[in-house]
Amino acid sequence: MKYKDFLKELNSLQDLNFKDFHSKLIHDDNLIGVKTADLKNIAKEIAKGDYDKFIKENKHSFYEENLVHGLLLGYIKMDYSLLKEYIDDFIPYIDNWAVCDLTAANLKVYKKKNIKEEAFNDIKGYINDKNPWINRFGYVLLLYYYIDEEHLSEIFRLCENKTQEYFVKMSVAWLLSMCFVSYKKDTLTFLKKCNLDEWTYNKTLQKLIESRMITDKEKDRLRKMKKK
Repeated sequence: MKYKDFLKELNSLQDLNFKDFHSKLIHDDNLIGVKTADLKNIAKEIAKGDYDKFIKENKHSFYEENLVHGLLLGYIKMDYSLLKEYIDDFIPYIDNWAVCDLTAANLKVYKKKNIKEEAFNDIKGYINDKNPWINRFGYVLLLYYYIDEEHLSEIFRLCENKTQEYFVKMSVAWLLSMCFVSYKKDTLTFLKKCNLDEWTYNKTLQKLIESRMITDKEKDRLRKMKKK
C-alpha cells in the first residue's frame, strides 16, 4: 500500500461522531476519526506487504498514523530479537494512553515462552526509562503477559517505582488490581506493607471496589484499607 493510498483510506473511513467522542477520551485533536477495528484491518494488510516502506514514510502527524504503526508490530512475523528493534523505534511516538495500551495488547509475541525472560528484562528497561509513556507501556505489557507466579514478586517491586505522572500511576493501579484478581492473597499482603504513594494505593483499591470480578465481602475489606 502506497502511503498516499493509506491516508486516502483513512479519510474514507472517517466517522465524525467517533472522532468527537474519541478525541475527548484521549485529549487529542490530531485524529481523523477511524474506529480501532478498521485500523487493525489496515495494519494487517500492511503487514502482508512492504511494511518497512510504510514505517519509513510514516509522518506520525495523526493519532491513526501512530496507532496503525503500533498495531502493525503485532502482525509482523519475525523473531523477537528482530521485532524488539521495531518496537524500540516505535515507542518514542507513543503520546497517549490509547496508542500505548492498544499497541501493548496487540503484541502477542510476549506470550511466547522461549522469549519470556529476555523480554521481561527489556520491559524492566521500559519501566525505568525517563519517558513516562514508555513507563506506562512497560506496565501494560506486564498486565497483559506477565501476571503469573513466576513474575509476581518482581511486578510488585517494579510497581513501587516513584513517579508523579498521572498516566503511569493509573497503569500501576490497573496492573495491581489485575494481580489481585488472579493472586488475591499475595497482592493483599503486598498492599498491606507496600511503599506505594497514597494516590496510587487508593486508586488501586478504588479500581478493585468498582470491579465485578471480586466479591462484596472483599470490597468491604478493601474499603477499610483506604488511606485518608
